[in-house]
Amino acid sequence: MDAPSAQLNLEIRDAIVKSLATRRPILHHLNADTSWLLQIPRPSSAVKHGGRIYYNILIDPWLQGPQSDVARWFSQQWHAIESAVKDIAEVEELAKQIEILSGGGVRTGKGRRKSRDVGAEVESWIDAVAISHEFTDHCHQDTLLEVHPNVPVFATQEAAKLISSFNHFRSVTTTPTFTSASPDWHDYSLLELPSWLTITRLTAANDALDYHSALLITFATHPFLPTTPRKRSSLSIYGDEPSSTAPEPAECVIYTPHGIPHTALTPIAAADPPLHTLAFLHGLHDVSISAAQQLNLGAKNGVLAQRLLRAKYWVATHDEVKKGGGLVSWFLRRKVWTLEDALKEAKAEMSGSNELDDDEFEGVKLEDVGNGDSRILE
Repeated sequence: MDAPSAQLNLEIRDAIVKSLATRRPILHHLNADTSWLLQIPRPSSAVKHGGRIYYNILIDPWLQGPQSDVARWFSQQWHAIESAVKDIAEVEELAKQIEILSGGGVRTGKGRRKSRDVGAEVESWIDAVAISHEFTDHCHQDTLLEVHPNVPVFATQEAAKLISSFNHFRSVTTTPTFTSASPDWHDYSLLELPSWLTITRLTAANDALDYHSALLITFATHPFLPTTPRKRSSLSIYGDEPSSTAPEPAECVIYTPHGIPHTALTPIAAADPPLHTLAFLHGLHDVSISAAQQLNLGAKNGVLAQRLLRAKYWVATHDEVKKGGGLVSWFLRRKVWTLEDALKEAKAEMSGSNELDDDEFEGVKLEDVGNGDSRILE
């Protein structure tokens, strides 16, 4: 590497290190469709003695090969665009490199490991897998079987049954449903997760298959949000919990690859302590099977949902136009929306509403996170 290239490489690395020093969540798009790695910074008490900086959640991994539901003659798809991250080994390496760049193990003072030793005792850099649906573009067996069997999996009921049938993972847990009847996110804590983190789901009324549902990932690691007293104490084997009397602000990431009706988001508004929506993952494309079945709700529903959530980041997901085969491919209908068109229609639809203010849609913005891109969610 010549001197100018070396200098540029050093400057890029320094910029990345500086950005990571903010200790904020990081979202990585692993393919052009809807596979993600979410890295959540652990509480400071968890890393002060040399622990890892990030808790890594792998979401709906399908990285290579075809996926088929029911049978190949019925429906089969392939990625039209090669995944930027091609297998679980590359996911592991991505998480490891972020840890190194963030300072995990790279300090060489007394008691610190050098960067070349980072990962020597790590079983897996993936801490949890979250699955939103049982359909194989979200719950892809070949990809999941590459994940270390000791990594806990959190999945919807039908997906959990399917994954359990693989006889691969030590722990497969059905995600509970977050409801307004039990608005405290602490009450949904699961044994395999630290108590500052929950993985639940949101569901819509009259949606028998929970097709238009969402994963809700909630975490209390940000020290500067509006705070509320913690309602109860808890003990954990992780040893990284805040004290029982500490204020505990909470953020959430809502992931809904097929879209969730905006009317189904009332549990977020009713949450107590309040939940601050950091990121909302919802696609732009309106996809249906002729007039019989709405698949992906598309950008207009996303606009109406984001109007309620006021998420800091709205990120498009599940919008890859895949290669298709089988009977279903003949009946698929796709409308590709732009955010501008969706805003116009949503505003027109609500123009007669007494609740509509001039600035109702001011916070509706879209963040472009493409295949292989990453965003620090500041």
